[in-house]
Amino acid sequence: MPDTTSEIPAIPAIQTTVRPGASLGQTAARRGPADPVKTLMHRHRELCERAVDPLEIAAGLEAHGLTDRTAARFRHRDVFSLAEEMYARVPRGEAATASAHAEGAGAAEWAGRAPAAHATVLLLPALLPGAVAIAAVTALNLTSGGIRIGAAATGVMVLAVALAHSLRRGPLRASGRRVRSGRLWVGWLLAFSLAGGGLVGRLLGGAVPPSAAPGWLWPPMTGLLVALALGVAPAAFSARLFAVAARRRLGGSRSLEEFAAAVRPLLLATVALYAAVLIALVALTGLVQPVDAAPAVTLGLLLFLARLLTVHGCARSAAAGLVAAVVVEALALALVLVGLLPGCAAVALPVESAVLAWGQGAVPALACGAAALGLLLHATAALSRASAHTT
Repeated sequence: MPDTTSEIPAIPAIQTTVRPGASLGQTAARRGPADPVKTLMHRHRELCERAVDPLEIAAGLEAHGLTDRTAARFRHRDVFSLAEEMYARVPRGEAATASAHAEGAGAAEWAGRAPAAHATVLLLPALLPGAVAIAAVTALNLTSGGIRIGAAATGVMVLAVALAHSLRRGPLRASGRRVRSGRLWVGWLLAFSLAGGGLVGRLLGGAVPPSAAPGWLWPPMTGLLVALALGVAPAAFSARLFAVAARRRLGGSRSLEEFAAAVRPLLLATVALYAAVLIALVALTGLVQPVDAAPAVTLGLLLFLARLLTVHGCARSAAAGLVAAVVVEALALALVLVGLLPGCAAVALPVESAVLAWGQGAVPALACGAAALGLLLHATAALSRASAHTT
């Protein structure tokens, strides 16, 4: 990072508060003409003044490339220890402290709410998409003709509004971190999982058993939509559990490596918990509405991981995972279409083999599953950084 010391005015007199465990001789040595910590504080003046606690300074330093090894240049064993001294030495008036705490409270809104607030602010919005999906499918089953088309259109619009409302609140909120094209990719993935597999199977013709391809298009798997809508609530709770537990580990860790080692298994446990709940929801939905389990579970995991990364500041990585799944599905469809041309049947053989082996849901399941695995591997590195858990 370029040295901007000359461009920043000198800060007021430094407080004499010292970090526990530091001797007076060590502190005096740092406050001399060649005080490295003071120089670092000049470079990150705004970060130090706005931080609610030393953990935010540690995360900010890590985000700027400072590691435990480079912290030794500032006579500290790790970034956390260095951040403690910087936090103690920064001048703080009562107004600045109150402002910083107010901003920090907004950033950590979901790290310390009371249980009573969970029921009203978190639970109800997360349950809304599932309730709307159940009502919409019930209306489809009870109507026919033009009324059914109107009910379907109304159900889709209301479900979209309910989903948008639930994502603007609670642990799945990602204000200012979204990628605009993300909605387009999610829409494609949902549409392909609902009917794209049937289209691929129909285009393959004799490669699909007659019972698996009734009609030109595979009947839309509305059960998949219901299962995913019901999965919004467990996704919100899983995201909150991960955020709260990671924040606690951030407070108890004494080095960046220790924090990363503690968060990786926590992330895997969170994803496993959501996967188990989602599988159960898919199974329950299948009792009353047809649903292909593999595409539903893999798509649900992909969307959950993408949202989790977006919430923690990795929106571009999340979008890349969604785009990867879209590309695979579009490529599979293109191969099947090319295979219909005279003399080009061999081009569609990979897709045909997958559909014959695993059914019409093979393409969306493989595409979303591979993308979800890639996002999980990326998340184990990206979400094990302290800077991913301060906002």
